[in-house]
Amino acid sequence: MINWLHMEDGYCEGCFKAVFFRDDENGDELTVMAKSPELRAGAEKCVEALNGLTDSQIDEICKSIINHLKENGMDEEFDLSQLDDFRGILNCCWFTTLYVNMLSEEDETDYVLEGEGDWGDVIGIVVNNGKLIYVGNDYFEYMKEE
Repeated sequence: MINWLHMEDGYCEGCFKAVFFRDDENGDELTVMAKSPELRAGAEKCVEALNGLTDSQIDEICKSIINHLKENGMDEEFDLSQLDDFRGILNCCWFTTLYVNMLSEEDETDYVLEGEGDWGDVIGIVVNNGKLIYVGNDYFEYMKEE
């Protein structure tokens, strides 16, 4: 359930409790942003989808973050070999915002989860209808325009 904080024409923002992903400052509370108040139900569907990710989907996200870091470089002080397993990458990153990437209530669930990591860069995770589409720095390229 989203606690809506701001609702204006062309913008709305709220917060919700995340089941798996964490923010370093707010714990399990993340921000959700949608392009309009008319997308509130879509935002609820996106939060439900994020909180309902399966273990295999979370594993795929973790492995994709690691692959992105290997392919694109990272801060010299960050060392992937220190991870106990691939899910350990989640102890090295935090997430702040879930962007609702839907243009109408009838769209498939589509969202972008934005975060940062100890490796010194931002990262985004794009998920459409339960399928991981992209993990990396250029996640805003996947945002739909009205």
